[in-house]
Amino acid sequence: MPNHLANENSPYLLQHASNPVDWYPWGPAALGRARDENKPIFLSIGYAACHWCHVMAHESFEDPQTAALMNQHFVNIKVDREERPDLDSIYMTATQAMTGSGGWPMSVFLTPDLEPFYAGTYFPPVGRFNLPSFREVLLALANAWRDDPEKVIQSGRKITAHLQAQTPSSRDTLELSGEHLAGVTDRLQEGYDWEHGGWGQAPKFPQPMIIEFLLRRSTRGDQTAKEMSTHALKAMARGGMYDVVGGGFARYSVDNLWRTPHFEKMLYDNAQLALVYLHAYLVAGKVRFRRVCEETLDFILREMTHPGGGFYSSLDADSEGQEGKFYLWTDGELREVLAEDYEFFQSAYGVTGAGNFEGRTILQRALDDSALAARFDLDIPTVAAKLAGCHAKLLSRRNERVRPGTDDKILASWNALALMAFAEAGRYLKREDYTKAAIRNARFLLENLTQDGRLLRSWREGQVRHNAYLEDHAGLVLGLLSLYQTDPDTEWYASALQLAGEMAAHFKDPQGGFFDTRDDHETLLIRPKDLQDNATPSGNALAAMALLELEAYGDNPKWEDLVQTMLTANLETILRYPTAFPQWLCAADFALGPVHQVAVIGDPGDPKTQAMLEVLWKDYRPRQVAAVSPYPPRPGSPPLLQDRPLQKGQPTAYVCREFVCRLPTNDPGELEGQLKGDG
Repeated sequence: MPNHLANENSPYLLQHASNPVDWYPWGPAALGRARDENKPIFLSIGYAACHWCHVMAHESFEDPQTAALMNQHFVNIKVDREERPDLDSIYMTATQAMTGSGGWPMSVFLTPDLEPFYAGTYFPPVGRFNLPSFREVLLALANAWRDDPEKVIQSGRKITAHLQAQTPSSRDTLELSGEHLAGVTDRLQEGYDWEHGGWGQAPKFPQPMIIEFLLRRSTRGDQTAKEMSTHALKAMARGGMYDVVGGGFARYSVDNLWRTPHFEKMLYDNAQLALVYLHAYLVAGKVRFRRVCEETLDFILREMTHPGGGFYSSLDADSEGQEGKFYLWTDGELREVLAEDYEFFQSAYGVTGAGNFEGRTILQRALDDSALAARFDLDIPTVAAKLAGCHAKLLSRRNERVRPGTDDKILASWNALALMAFAEAGRYLKREDYTKAAIRNARFLLENLTQDGRLLRSWREGQVRHNAYLEDHAGLVLGLLSLYQTDPDTEWYASALQLAGEMAAHFKDPQGGFFDTRDDHETLLIRPKDLQDNATPSGNALAAMALLELEAYGDNPKWEDLVQTMLTANLETILRYPTAFPQWLCAADFALGPVHQVAVIGDPGDPKTQAMLEVLWKDYRPRQVAAVSPYPPRPGSPPLLQDRPLQKGQPTAYVCREFVCRLPTNDPGELEGQLKGDG
């Protein structure tokens, strides 16, 4: 018999709807029952693609005896962390405070007043890994609540007081300077793994925001930043964590070699990585970076796109009950599929009969294109073409397998990250299909995730749910501004401006910065305000970048002052822990300037206008905003386009810095000189 999750919309919650556990979603029914019956709450937070969430579900939540203990002693609540980042943030902070670490599944026990008193992550069905069994935990906590509830309540109050004390508050400290950001490169180099690429030890995460910051630094002439960023991207692109057959990246590598992935694929990783590979291609000119960008975006279009244009959240790590089965190969299967190309492919990937992962093979390049060309007496283009043909054959065979599960809910902030990637790739790579995908995605989000003029968080199968958070608003502002520069329709700019106004009106913290939740959001243990960037950028860092870009278009100069206050208040922490605040570093780089504002006026179909745009989108200039319009500018255009007449009746470009403009020009060559000459 289904439990209370049966009417939910989240694939993760629906996975648990038939558990013998009497699960509730977070909401008045569960919270009211806990208060009425004076029962503690067991709060389990996870997500659909989480391997260890599946393991704990199979071992404990599907076990009738364990479920009986849970139902007898607790009110049991399941939360999809992707739908409710506010709850995830609050109780992850509590878990880390109590245990020194965190992760998913997250297992937190609360008093009826929602105060956490015990926490952990995965608990096994029998004691192992220096962990008690889950049943032991349940019985011990049930007995503690029965025998001495006041002691449990006091413990919860102490943890709550700790959480409230951690709420960030602004304090004036450092003023941003170029020397500060130059010093960050040195700090990042100190922790960089020049042997394998990336930062830290296994498990290794791809860190696209750090790489993005370094690419921004490279445009200022920082050669070390360029070397670090391109080295990391080359290391990841060899395969293993990167799916060389079908494109796209797994969540992280369990080893230092980037070989053995944790096989789930998340939209937010692939969106950010596609964008950073695009920027690396523009900076370094390496075709391999462009190829990875396109293969990753093509993967999203092929496997993670709703017919209406929204992008799905994730692909599971597991298929047929085994982690990674969908992506692994046996030597015999490779021989069968590739036939006469097997020897060539075997050399490229170092394939052996024994495999490199439990008797099967994770594909990771052993020889680069140059080495393969020398070994087989081929030229580089022929090598690339032969490999592409091999990959296509393998993809066709792989498509016959049982696919991993898809979490097909569509989240505003994650889609915004993908919107940016498709919009920029369409613009820089002249891929009309990517531009169309970006337009369809923006249209889908504005039409389906907006209700009564208000942005919401999650959509699936025609149902939209949950309040939008700061990251949703700020991320979508940035996505729409990126699309506006690719497809200069004033609707995109107007929608970005409206969302920014909503954000400033309903999320602003009077002490500085923004809260993660809207001012009319349900009352929680604390009102979260997360400044640290994690796998996705923090809402505050996205908000800082969004307001800086809008200000550069000429809207509301007070927004720049607000961002400068945010950066000043947090700069000391950002500089001390750069790997924890990389999106903030990108915002700081933009704030430091110089920021170029470029207006191009002319008929979009005029070859002279197109020649201007060819120059404009030829190079990566991260501290630039652009507006393009026929003459006269359309109503609703940004102030940057106002009072910009055509010169000599021809398409005209205006290059400005801090709204001080160079002489307007009709000459694409002169435009290029102005863009380069301003630094």
